[in-house]
Amino acid sequence: MSLTAVFDYFSVRPRHPVGDDGRMALSDHFRELRARLLRSVLVLVVVFGVALFFYDQLADLIRVPYDDAVERLDGKVTSELTVNDVTGPLMLQLKLCGIVAVIVSSPYWLYQIWAFILPGLHPSEKKWSRIFVAIAGPLFFAGVALAYYVMPKALEVLIGFTPAEATNLVDFAKFFSFLARMFLVFGIAFQIPLFVVMLNLAGVISGKALGRYRPWIVLGTFVFAAVATPSTDPFSMVILAVPMLVLFFVAELLARLIDRRRRRGKESTDNWADDEVSPL
Repeated sequence: MSLTAVFDYFSVRPRHPVGDDGRMALSDHFRELRARLLRSVLVLVVVFGVALFFYDQLADLIRVPYDDAVERLDGKVTSELTVNDVTGPLMLQLKLCGIVAVIVSSPYWLYQIWAFILPGLHPSEKKWSRIFVAIAGPLFFAGVALAYYVMPKALEVLIGFTPAEATNLVDFAKFFSFLARMFLVFGIAFQIPLFVVMLNLAGVISGKALGRYRPWIVLGTFVFAAVATPSTDPFSMVILAVPMLVLFFVAELLARLIDRRRRRGKESTDNWADDEVSPL
């Protein structure tokens, strides 16, 4: 395969000219999709290779919540991290570096998805989707950071159930999978209020309806936080529920403002009769 052919695989420019109506040939759509997928995979592989060189530092970073939890127990419970099986260390390294690569490269592959979808949206949809993309990422990382902050307390409670005469042996691979699931839960939880605003923009739910169901939303948020957090202490539940409620209240306020603006726009056009001839 020539170098030109290789570059052609990564090119998103259409081979056939775009028509006056802005439409593109189906083959060019598939070609663009292939190129953006290949670009994303290439960046993912490069970041994965870099993560392999920093595996020791990444493993130490993952250990911090566990080490803090054991230190808080102050010798009341004996607990150790272990790696089982012959292939365990290799699989742990691949899994850890793979997840780190997906997270670190997420701005790039999310942009590739966005760039592929963007031409098919209406101008108003483009405006709101840009806001969604700009806010969704920071909210997700804020949820992950909050999970990392509360994890030592949660682990302290969970490990504390170990009998005094027993030694708690924690499989490192399972421990990392547990952390990854909790990071995902907290990250997605912070996205829910943003989806509420998007549903309001789509006309599915109104700000008035959110206010009417506010008590149930508060109750449901605490139930979700109690189920999502791994420990039985109220601290972890509250520290997830309170930010979610604050985001929900902000979402309700934004929904009411959007509804008010929508009503103003409707009132400004209601003074025209449906069969009235336009002066233009």
